[in-house]
Amino acid sequence: MPTATVDQITAATKASAEVLTQSGNAAIAGFQELAKAYQALATKNAEKLTASIQALASVKSPQEFFALQQSLIKEGVDAAVGDSRNIANLTTAVFTAAFAPVQKQIESLQKITKN
Repeated sequence: MPTATVDQITAATKASAEVLTQSGNAAIAGFQELAKAYQALATKNAEKLTASIQALASVKSPQEFFALQQSLIKEGVDAAVGDSRNIANLTTAVFTAAFAPVQKQIESLQKITKN
């Protein structure tokens, strides 16, 4: 069974510390990007809600009210699905980017232990 040398272990330990720093930096940047996306989404939704309330308040008949209400509900559901998909994709990208340096280091360490 092959064993790693002291130099290999020292280098691997140093590389692991650097990888953790890279991973942490990527996670921080990603979480900042997610926070901006959530903030933009909240702003968009608040603006849409205000416009919807104003539109509903200006209707002239019950039929017009219900038609507008149905339209707004459909638009809201469609927007929610799209926004959820975008947030999910962004979240996946953040975690993938944060874990990528760690994954490379794990692969590197596995090569050392096999030799």
